[in-house]
Amino acid sequence: MAPRRKCAVCGSKTWHKEPTSGIITCSEGHVLLNYRNETQEVTELGPHAVRKRTLKSGRKKKERQSKADPKLYHGERARFHYFQCLQVIFRMQVAALTRLWDLPPEFEASLISRDVWALNLALVPNPPTTEPILRAQDEIGDDSPSGSGNFAQPPAVAEVDSSKEEVADEEDAAPFSDSSSSSSSSETESEDSELEELMRDNSETPSDEDDELESPLKSKLPKKAARKRRTFGRYDTPASTISCLVLACWTLRLPVMYKDFIRRLLESYDLPYLDPLRLLPESLIRHLSKNTVQALSPHHAPSSLHLHRLTSRLARLMYSTYDVYTPEMNAAPVLWKSVRALYGTPTLYVLTKSLARLVSIPLTLHRSLAPALVRTKKRDPAFHKLDNAVPEVALISAVIVVMKMVYGLDGSPRHPLDANDPACALPALPDLIRAIRNAEEKSPAKDSFMSTDPHYSSVLDMDDDMIDDYLQFCEKALLPRGDRMPARNVTTDHFPLAETAPGSTDDEPEDPGHSNQLVMDAASIDRGPDALRPGQHYHIYNTQDILGTVPEDLELVVARAAQWAGVDDDYVLGVVERFERRVVTWMERTRRKERNARTSASE
Repeated sequence: MAPRRKCAVCGSKTWHKEPTSGIITCSEGHVLLNYRNETQEVTELGPHAVRKRTLKSGRKKKERQSKADPKLYHGERARFHYFQCLQVIFRMQVAALTRLWDLPPEFEASLISRDVWALNLALVPNPPTTEPILRAQDEIGDDSPSGSGNFAQPPAVAEVDSSKEEVADEEDAAPFSDSSSSSSSSETESEDSELEELMRDNSETPSDEDDELESPLKSKLPKKAARKRRTFGRYDTPASTISCLVLACWTLRLPVMYKDFIRRLLESYDLPYLDPLRLLPESLIRHLSKNTVQALSPHHAPSSLHLHRLTSRLARLMYSTYDVYTPEMNAAPVLWKSVRALYGTPTLYVLTKSLARLVSIPLTLHRSLAPALVRTKKRDPAFHKLDNAVPEVALISAVIVVMKMVYGLDGSPRHPLDANDPACALPALPDLIRAIRNAEEKSPAKDSFMSTDPHYSSVLDMDDDMIDDYLQFCEKALLPRGDRMPARNVTTDHFPLAETAPGSTDDEPEDPGHSNQLVMDAASIDRGPDALRPGQHYHIYNTQDILGTVPEDLELVVARAAQWAGVDDDYVLGVVERFERRVVTWMERTRRKERNARTSASE
C-alpha cells in the first residue's frame, strides 16, 4: 500500500472532508492545496481519453443440460397420464364390483358406469386437455430437440441462462481491458487510497444521489407472491371413482350405502383403492412422478360424508348441465336395514315410514333433484334444512325419532294405555337396550384382526381362524399383479397359495336380530294414572349446546346408529333434532287448522 501523504505544514497523515464546503483538511485544520472539486457532467470525451471496450467471447453458447428423468411426465402431460391411471383403476373397480355383488352385465356396459365416468371427467373444475403431447408436438415441431417427452424450456430459465453467459463473457474480456489501460493508470496507483475515496464521494453528481435515495424505496416495496396452482384438486382424487360407482348403483336402483363400499370393499382390499399402484401395469407406473404417486395412493378410505359430498355434487352437475336425472334411493330395503340395526320390528318399520312421509325426508342425492316444497306464502322456504343429509342417516334418524316417541329414551319409562296402541307390538325397552349394548360389545369389527383392541396386539394372541383371515387379507393387500409375481422357487413349491372363493369375507351379518336369536318381551300395559304414555314429555336436545349432556339410553342408540351409518354421533344428533322440529311445526300447523275449522263452524 502506498504511504500516506503528509501535511506540508504539520506533517499529519489524517485527512477528512468537510461536509458543507467539500474542502479536504488534515487533523489540525490545514487545507489541502492544489485540489479541485468539479461537479460538471462530462457529455463528450476528448480525443485523449481512455475508452474501455469489452470483447465478446467467440465460444458458442451451450444448451442447459437437464438432470431430470426423461421418463417422468410433468405439467399437463402428467395430469393427462394421472387421469389415464384413474380410468384404469376405475375399470378394475367396476369388474371387481360386478364379480363380488353379482351385478348384471349392464353395469359395466357403456350406458351406465362408463357414461358416468365420462360425465365426471367433463364436469371436473379443471378437466384434462385432450392428448396434450400430440398438440405440443404440433406447436413445437417434429425437429424439436425435446422430442423425448419434455416440453420447451420456460422463458424464465432461458433468461437466467443468458444472463449468466453474458456475465461470463464480460469476465473473459476483463484481462484485455486491464492490459490496455495499465500504462495510463500507473501514476494514480501511487496515490493515497483514502484520499481517492474522499475525492470520489465529493465528485458525485446530484443525479446519482437521487438514484441512491430511490433505490432503497424500490427495494422495500412488497413483491406480489405468485399463487401456486395445485395440480390435483379435491374433485380429482381417487375417491371420485368411488362416487361414480355409487352413482351408477343409484341409477340401477340398487339399495347401497356408503359404508357398504368403505367397510366391506375398500378397507378389506376387495375393491382396488388402497395401494393401487401394485395393480397397474409397468408401462403406466414408469412415467409417474413423486407427486403423482402420492396423489394416486390414498392413505385411508374416504369417509361417508366425503363420499356423499362428491356424489351429491356430481349428481347435481349432471342434472343442471346435461339434464341427466339420477333416480331416487331404493329406500325400502335401506329402511329395513336401519330398523334391524336397532333391533326393531315391522311395526317400527311402518311407523318410521309414516313419519318419513310426514317430515318430507328427501330420498335424492341433492335437494335440487327433488320437487320443491309447496309455498303458500312468500316467506315459506323452497326446501328444508339438512335436505342434503346422507340418505341412510336420514332414515335411521327417523327411526330414532319414533323410538323417542315410544320409549322416551330419557330415563323415564313409557307404557301404553291399551292393547290397541302400536307400542304394544314393540319390544320392551330394557330388552331392547340390552340387545343394542350386547351388539356393540360383540361387534364383528372388534373380534377381527383389524381391531384396535390391545388384546390382539400380537399374532400370538390370535386364534387359528383369525390367523387364517389375516393371511388371506395379506394375500389381497400385499401381493402384486399376477405378471409381477416371482418365478417358481422353493417357497412357491412347498407353500403354495390356496385359491379362495371371491366375496367370502363378509363378516357382518345382514340381520343382527336373526343372527343372535334374540327373544325380547313386548312392552307392558300400565293403566295407572301417574304412568307416562308414549309421546308425553318429549324432550328435544339442542346440538348447539356444547355443555349439555344426553341421556344414557339415547346416547347408546345414537352411537349404534352412527356406527351403522359410518358417521359421527353429533351428525346423527343434528339430523334427529331437525326432524323433531319439523314434527313440532307440523303439529302446530295441524292444531291451527283445527282451531280455524272450529271457529268457522261456530260462526
